[in-house]
Amino acid sequence: MNTTTKYIVLLILAGTTLFTACKKLDVTPPDKISTNIFWTSPGDADLALTGIYNRFYCPSTEGYIPQYMPFWWDNYSDNSYTRHNIAGAQQALTAGLTPTSSGFAASYYSNGYISIAAANYFLANVDKVLTGDKLKQYKGEGFFLRGFFYFELAELYGNVPLVTEDPFTIDYKSTRAKSPRADILKLVESDFDSAIAYLPDVKYTTGHAVKAAAQGYKVRMLLFEQRWAEAATLAQEVIDDGLFSLNTHYPSNFYKPDQKSSPEIMFSVQFQAPTITHGQKSLAALLSGPGWWDVQGTQDMIDEYEPGDPRKTMTFFMPGDGPAQGWPYPGQVGNPGTGEWENGFYPAKKWLDPTVTNPTDALLDDQDYVLLRYADIKLMYAEAQNEAAGPDASVYQQVNEVRARPGVNMPALPAGLTQDDMRQRIRHERRVEFALEGLRYFDLRRWGIATQKLNGFVQNPLNPGVTTLYKDNYAFWPIQQTEIDRNKPVLIQNDGY
Repeated sequence: MNTTTKYIVLLILAGTTLFTACKKLDVTPPDKISTNIFWTSPGDADLALTGIYNRFYCPSTEGYIPQYMPFWWDNYSDNSYTRHNIAGAQQALTAGLTPTSSGFAASYYSNGYISIAAANYFLANVDKVLTGDKLKQYKGEGFFLRGFFYFELAELYGNVPLVTEDPFTIDYKSTRAKSPRADILKLVESDFDSAIAYLPDVKYTTGHAVKAAAQGYKVRMLLFEQRWAEAATLAQEVIDDGLFSLNTHYPSNFYKPDQKSSPEIMFSVQFQAPTITHGQKSLAALLSGPGWWDVQGTQDMIDEYEPGDPRKTMTFFMPGDGPAQGWPYPGQVGNPGTGEWENGFYPAKKWLDPTVTNPTDALLDDQDYVLLRYADIKLMYAEAQNEAAGPDASVYQQVNEVRARPGVNMPALPAGLTQDDMRQRIRHERRVEFALEGLRYFDLRRWGIATQKLNGFVQNPLNPGVTTLYKDNYAFWPIQQTEIDRNKPVLIQNDGY
């Protein structure tokens, strides 16, 4: 069996309170949990389910960087840049991916299997303490979460070990080889289908997954597999259901308290100060405070915006921004091209609460990390329908509605676009709509143009000697060498590493 899975089970064996924090705890005996102390009441189901959700708070290898801060992914793409190798992005883009890479290259594999083991344990036991509609809903959440984590592994690593058993039934002396990616995705689809069948068809408010979240992630999976017609049909179901709509104030999708009332957010990692915050550094200090430069827009990203598109200045600070222009960060936020800030980079503004006046490391901020928005459903529909049937009226409608939301008010696309013209327009719209939301890297990979866009990319035109590295085999990341070494000979490294 996979070593990471062994490690997960050790965490589970450490006590049921694992499910409320990412910490190891000691129990006696160390090799089993007595059924006399767990899975004896409905409250145990709540603890176990909460524990799976709490995996979204676990850190990457940097310790203080939660893995599910979505904007770090843009540093792996041509959208933004980090000076401090946050999440391993700068190392991956300038030196390349290796089996010993740090950051996301290491943490997504290990954290993924820890999360999957927690979900497997939950699904194998929850019917001991729940019945009826509550059991149905909780199992739906368990299926959604397991499908979510396995989908990430399939996207990033390709063929990976397939483990669905209760962790306490597994022989830990055994090893387990990788399963074909097709088998992983078959389980993902089955889990999402079960979630769609079991989850309530309601708006997203509490942090618990709802039916539309499972539908949305299945649409992403179908696009990943280029199953265009199926993806379009399912996205249309979400649209027709009418539970979600575009937020009339685009920036308020990304900070509290406005996030709580956004009709657009379909799934997020939720925080609540002072008990659940972002950790050691506030987003305002980390993203835009002097000396950090951790998510800086590239000139290529800035140039992608059409003239007059307000999403540019809603997403990035521009030269001249600052207190004089009404941004209340006196002496804190850097202005591109002045002082310690270089020309050619633009500090992140998206995700920052505009009411904050002192964005120090000690600030306990609690913006939710939005992982799925209704705008994505509309643009995924447009992409899938365009690929399946061409740029019909429904494709124009969904793209134009995203562009025309109040406060953005971009003009409609021109009539008469060819299928390829529309394809490029949709790809453009995804880039500017979801900048700093962690989708660009995965879009480039599934479109098959990551090497074209990311190999030899100049992050800063004023420093042309620093270029990025991306190889075709990076379509599937390397499994950590420690995992390979511990599971020889059955666990084989991905090709090219």
